[in-house]
Amino acid sequence: MVERREITDQVVQKVAAVYEWLDMQLQDAAERAPGCDACGKCCDFETFDHRLYVTPPELTYLAARLDGEKVKAMPTGRCPYNIIVACSIYDYRFAGCRIFCCKGDKDFQSALSESVLEKFKAICTEFGIPYRYIDLAAGLNSYAES
Repeated sequence: MVERREITDQVVQKVAAVYEWLDMQLQDAAERAPGCDACGKCCDFETFDHRLYVTPPELTYLAARLDGEKVKAMPTGRCPYNIIVACSIYDYRFAGCRIFCCKGDKDFQSALSESVLEKFKAICTEFGIPYRYIDLAAGLNSYAES
């Protein structure tokens, strides 16, 4: 039987591959997905009036990359990893963070999001993980409690 740690390591590798693929897609379509200004406005979900959704493989990936730190809870409408404009988990940020750009082509972002979600669903199926597409606050809060 495969140990839980080995499964986690495999999930982390699969998510890393999805993020690498995603970053290449964004790089290849720079005119449709211009670079982020890193202003941090979109990380304040209530003020910016939008939501970010994540999947269980992404939360597993983040937790593994935090090197022993616990996943932070999200008690307010602002991402706990972007308090003073800079993202403290930029290299490990979620697919939605990678895709969204307030200056980007919304149709392109939507299509790319759907492609990425299919990849995360496949990871869930492969490893028997229940697939959920959950609000960032709910995801972080549930992960922080465990």
